[in-house]
Amino acid sequence: MSFTPEELREATTQLADTVARFARSEIAPHATEWDQAGEFPRQLYRRAADLGLLGLGYPEALGGTPAPYALRMPAWRALCRHGASGGVQASLFSHNIALPLVVALGAPEVQREVVPPVLAGEKIAALGITEPGGGSDVAQLKTTARRDGGDYVIDGEKIFITSGMRADWFTLAVRTDAASKGAGGISLIVVPGDTPGLSRTRLDKMGWLSSDTAHLRFDGVRVPARYLLGAEGAGFKGIMGNFNGERLGLAAGAVGFAEACLDEALSWARQRSTFGQPLVAHQVIRHKLVDMRQRICATAAWLDAVAARADAGDTSPDWVAEVCTLKNQATQTMQFCADAGVQILGGMGYMRGTVCERIYREVKVITIGGGTEEIMKELAARQWGF
Repeated sequence: MSFTPEELREATTQLADTVARFARSEIAPHATEWDQAGEFPRQLYRRAADLGLLGLGYPEALGGTPAPYALRMPAWRALCRHGASGGVQASLFSHNIALPLVVALGAPEVQREVVPPVLAGEKIAALGITEPGGGSDVAQLKTTARRDGGDYVIDGEKIFITSGMRADWFTLAVRTDAASKGAGGISLIVVPGDTPGLSRTRLDKMGWLSSDTAHLRFDGVRVPARYLLGAEGAGFKGIMGNFNGERLGLAAGAVGFAEACLDEALSWARQRSTFGQPLVAHQVIRHKLVDMRQRICATAAWLDAVAARADAGDTSPDWVAEVCTLKNQATQTMQFCADAGVQILGGMGYMRGTVCERIYREVKVITIGGGTEEIMKELAARQWGF
């Protein structure tokens, strides 16, 4: 889908406004309640699908709406800024890290079976890569899938799986070459959530409370061989490419959450009076607010630049390095703004139910998920030849 600059600005504004209205009416009023419940209603998927939000960026033939990163990133920021719940965002859009691999590598009949119901809000998709014995070191995963006639038989475990408790489809990283110990033996396969031998255990977390997160066990799970994505042993490259899109999304979300903290802190500073004047009248508070805005503006500009390179087809090592360092920059901005927001709110910032308190708890998972800060730095250094 191509736009003139004017068309892109108009489309971006309209979409961001739609997403903001959805987030303000459908998510923000319930965020604390859903955190307490540890989940959000499944009907929310259908409402997001009805607005076209779940299908944004996917092929029209599969029920989606093609859209460049330049359109998707502002929408993602608006969702996080006005919904201000990382838990809802993570599970409601968990398909965005599960389905791209199905679209890129799956056989046409598998794409048609898996993708349209998810984009329609009828099914839930999740990605399963991380294992109890390793996180960022994907090449060392141990879950196996051995060929047995027309099926694959899967044995192993996955952990920290977003939407893991109620996902209907899993895009799973497995080792199909038992003799291989590195990236060369890794494949991708789709697993239906109701397959016998698959068990799930709910995990409790510091943040993202409304997002179900699971420990999955595969004991002789048998799936048809047609669910293999791409060729055997070629999964590692797909996983690495998928990470780039995930990291861009995390960066956009982090900017949105930082904006949510600034919004709440500024509102509080204008309403709260201390020593006979509004809190915002104190220079030290104004400077904190300026520091927050400064970091948000700088990170948002970088996000736009990296997204523009992606839309232009840039997949160079330099671009990959920028994605990694942008992800770090964005999450650090979110962390700074959450901390400053809690400080401005004072005692109220320590209370459950405030945006800054929730985002303060949620920031660590974003600094870890999609690749830790340390891994991002090391990957960037390699891409830049340091």
